[in-house]
Amino acid sequence: MSDESIAAGVQQICSRGFAILRGQLPIALVDDCRAGFRAHWESFIGHNPPPNRGPHRYFLAMPFELPCFSPRFFVDPDILRLVRAVMDDRVVADQWGCDVPLFGSEHQRMHADYARPLFGEAPDRVLPPFALVVSFGLAAIASEDGPIEIAPGTHLLPRPRAAAAVEAGYIRLEPVPLAVGDVLIRNPWTLHRGTPNTTRTPRFLASIRYVRRWYADDSREVRAVPGSLWESLPTECRQVMRFPVDV
Repeated sequence: MSDESIAAGVQQICSRGFAILRGQLPIALVDDCRAGFRAHWESFIGHNPPPNRGPHRYFLAMPFELPCFSPRFFVDPDILRLVRAVMDDRVVADQWGCDVPLFGSEHQRMHADYARPLFGEAPDRVLPPFALVVSFGLAAIASEDGPIEIAPGTHLLPRPRAAAAVEAGYIRLEPVPLAVGDVLIRNPWTLHRGTPNTTRTPRFLASIRYVRRWYADDSREVRAVPGSLWESLPTECRQVMRFPVDV
């Protein structure tokens, strides 16, 4: 990406709350991820777990297993340049998961990913971004597959005011369909919701969360990185990834 493209992406994330990088990831790499994840998904759903994100909708931690996992997902040069330009050069990745709505899923309640403000005494204060979520579909996500909908600019408003503006139609929810290889980068404080998957095929949306190094929470489950895999990773990847490691 050129310096101008990076600057445009920063402006979109800061003003609208999200940006889309078209064709950013190699299709073959995403296809390999989908093939590797399928067995993990089938094992998970085979235990008939209760939905944990609404009717017929799940979140599960992604495994650190090849080919489902690839270092490229975490240290893509352009994605990292953009994430670091929005926050700082010391960001770390601390979540690796997948959202999966099935047939029968519904519109989620409009929400931000993290309900607890960073400063409880000033919950409506607009702050510089301290977390970004980078997402990509493991297959193409069209309107019938249940794409995410985002209310642009709502990360800049007090939560009640933002919700009221969306409910009244002053701010319109924008669906975000994705082709294979497209990447969505969003501020998790921007209001959004999942939509129904009306197909018989599970919709897989993989996500990595990047945070400023000083920020931590345990809001989502993460899997440990196998020690042998960790030792094989490039130094840059180990510097960026902040996950438990199985020794």
